[in-house]
Amino acid sequence: MRHFGQIAPEVRKRLFHQEPCEFGADSPARLLSAALGATLYSPATRPRLADDVLKQAARGVVSMVLCLEDSIDDADVPAGEENLVRQLTDLAGRPGADLPLLFVRVRVPEQIPDLVHRLGPAVRTLSGFVLPKFTQERGVPFLEALSAAEAACGRRLFAMPVLESPELLYRETRVQTLEGIFRAVDKYRDRVLALRLGVTDFCSSYGLRRGPDMTAYDVQIVASVIADVVNMLGRADGTGFTVTGPVWEYFRVQERMFKPQLRQSPFLQVQAAELRTRLIEHAMDGLLREISLDQANGLLGKTCIHPSHVLPVHALSVVSHEEFSDAQDILRPERCGGGVLRSAYTNKMNEVKPHRAWAERTLLRAEVFGVANEDIGFVELLAAGLSD
Repeated sequence: MRHFGQIAPEVRKRLFHQEPCEFGADSPARLLSAALGATLYSPATRPRLADDVLKQAARGVVSMVLCLEDSIDDADVPAGEENLVRQLTDLAGRPGADLPLLFVRVRVPEQIPDLVHRLGPAVRTLSGFVLPKFTQERGVPFLEALSAAEAACGRRLFAMPVLESPELLYRETRVQTLEGIFRAVDKYRDRVLALRLGVTDFCSSYGLRRGPDMTAYDVQIVASVIADVVNMLGRADGTGFTVTGPVWEYFRVQERMFKPQLRQSPFLQVQAAELRTRLIEHAMDGLLREISLDQANGLLGKTCIHPSHVLPVHALSVVSHEEFSDAQDILRPERCGGGVLRSAYTNKMNEVKPHRAWAERTLLRAEVFGVANEDIGFVELLAAGLSD
């Protein structure tokens, strides 16, 4: 699979200076953690789950979470497990099917070995498990269960802990909780693909809910948690982990919102496509701002609960030609001693030593999301994906 793989090759050639690389479930963890992109959640109870997975993969989704936790009723868990095993077995029996990276969000540690056993050979469809409400005390049993299940099935399985517990939110327990989380995930570093933020749970502890015109960073108590998580768990010194952006709850944008306007428009086809893009940008302004703030605060990828969120996340993850040029200049072998240089775009200072970690992360993002051509920006990438 690859990001923007749903777009025709000739269109990708026009859009990208460097196209996104191909990757798969067996790729190195460092590459996969950066490539997760918009991770789309789906309840495990969906009756046509296998078809839904293939449909979303064809639309550009590269990672999905099949949820047995908060997205389904407590009473539906046994039926959800049965459906999950049945649907993944169905997917495993479809030769040549292009699957995204698939993860199961469980409730308790015991579900991990049980599901792996029930899946049998179909476990090859899974890339790992999402571990809810993760702290050191609650999280270690999940990690131990995953390790045992991996040994039993002989397949590499990743963990994605979700940081969403009240202990992490409350000031008096936050640092201690973060230190415990670090000890737990550091011990299983080779199997922790990314850390996910459960901002909805943070808000619920105070009876809060951000509106569609507000980002997670406008809710100060949430912003403070994100900052501390990145501070202690997202460092660029080799001790950190990929931390993904929080969920965006709203999905007002639908094709039906703008199709009537396009039918009535007197514009040419190109102008109609531009109108459609502008309508989407306007309706998703909060999401677009939050994605940009995620990246500015050191987060990569995002939890998504609606397919309409996927393309904006991926389009804003593409490295601009200017960023790519700066990163390459900073990392040239002859610059290893440091120094300051004017950017090739002659609009900023590139200081080699302080900007090195940024440049390394930028080139990794460029590898998985690609580098846009000089005249290509977010709007063109979004429009190309929508018109596909």
